[in-house]
Amino acid sequence: MKNLLILLLGIALFSGCTSRTEKTSPAGRPNIIFILTDDQRWDALGYAGNDVIHTPEMDRMAREGIYFRNAFVTTPICAASRASIFTGMQERTHGYTFQQGNLKQPYADVSYPALMRKSDYYTGFFGKFGVEYEYVDSLFDVVESYDRNGKFSDRRGYYYKTIGQDTVHLTRYTGWQAMQFIENVPEGKPFCLSLSFSAPHAHDPADEQYFWQQEMNALYEEHLFGPPKMAEDCWFEAQPDYVRNGFNRTRWHWRFDTPDKYQHSMKGYYRMISGVDREIGNIRQLLEEKGLAENTIIILMGDNGYFLGERQLAGKWLMYENSLRVPLIIFDPRSDIHREVEDLALNIDIPSTLFEMAGLDIPEAWQGTSLAGYTRNESPAAQREIFLCEHLWDFDPIHPSEGVRTKKWKYFRYQRDLNHEELYDLENDPDEMNNLASLSQHLKILEKLRIETDSLSLVYEMRKK
Repeated sequence: MKNLLILLLGIALFSGCTSRTEKTSPAGRPNIIFILTDDQRWDALGYAGNDVIHTPEMDRMAREGIYFRNAFVTTPICAASRASIFTGMQERTHGYTFQQGNLKQPYADVSYPALMRKSDYYTGFFGKFGVEYEYVDSLFDVVESYDRNGKFSDRRGYYYKTIGQDTVHLTRYTGWQAMQFIENVPEGKPFCLSLSFSAPHAHDPADEQYFWQQEMNALYEEHLFGPPKMAEDCWFEAQPDYVRNGFNRTRWHWRFDTPDKYQHSMKGYYRMISGVDREIGNIRQLLEEKGLAENTIIILMGDNGYFLGERQLAGKWLMYENSLRVPLIIFDPRSDIHREVEDLALNIDIPSTLFEMAGLDIPEAWQGTSLAGYTRNESPAAQREIFLCEHLWDFDPIHPSEGVRTKKWKYFRYQRDLNHEELYDLENDPDEMNNLASLSQHLKILEKLRIETDSLSLVYEMRKK
């Protein structure tokens, strides 16, 4: 009980304290666009140091705004991560993932879409909602929820929406819907627009896996991608059998198991991200034309990371940096501050960030920290020293796992196999190549992080509604 009380007291220190802000006047409220990409890992961005990928619009936002070098999702799978983004809560609290039925009503009621719509903001959503909830239409003033069409095992998975007489790629359709929304915002109303691109998610039923817009064909055509890091057999063989035989390996066979597949998939993945970048450029151009650019904040994030053949794996789900780490950019044209932030930022921070920027009261139920202060040269997440990472879907092809990440250390384990633990010194081993869990000199830190995982799990479990 003593340890629990200490943890409850320390949760604010470890996870960051949610800021409370006074409401600003309606006249001073900015417009906000929140853009979520699907499976874009942190380094699939030119500004992150990737000198191959073509992302000029994302790079410009990062160059002129706030770029978070250490942004993460707390659960590396689309369904649970999106539920965490909507609710500002850990998966351990909201309990939503695949095969769990609808998001429970108490969590929908305190989601940022539901509460933002009750404010003076005009709200919209287009793209992949990604969370089962039968009343999605009630969460926004204008909404269209859609994703890849699984009925088709070919390019029609991405090409089935129409603009006029033309069947277009989902990326183009989402960009077009965004522009229609901006054109039709009621006069005098600030708006909050949420865009959720399906790209660069592979179309799983298709042999080709990746489908991009024709305009992207020339990109990377002559480029030969080098092999992924840790592609040798030893890295795959070091995995427990349930990972070697799980979905991460199955999808590696779909996308990366021959040189031709690898080149096709890498070019497709990059082209699809470049397609999203192109739509962001179109949206920003419209904001300029309508005189809205100087008062419209744009936030960009990925819903989870992604394996591109490392360890002979594909997909996400696992507790490695490949899965957890994502791009995060806040571009606020009202601020002339550019920063590269090293502090830990999380997907559960998004609702609080949106609300502080909108001048709205931040609900006590939310577990994240508003990142808005970084645009004012403050550092609201600087005290976050640790966060809980978890993937709780109890599903044979993807064994549930959990752990913690600090600024220096990563610890995780699989819930069905507690004897298998992994520990990494991220300062000296950022690629997580050397598992230190079995070394006696690291026993103290192993035991400490094991206890932190237990304690944080209990804290978030106790906060269930």
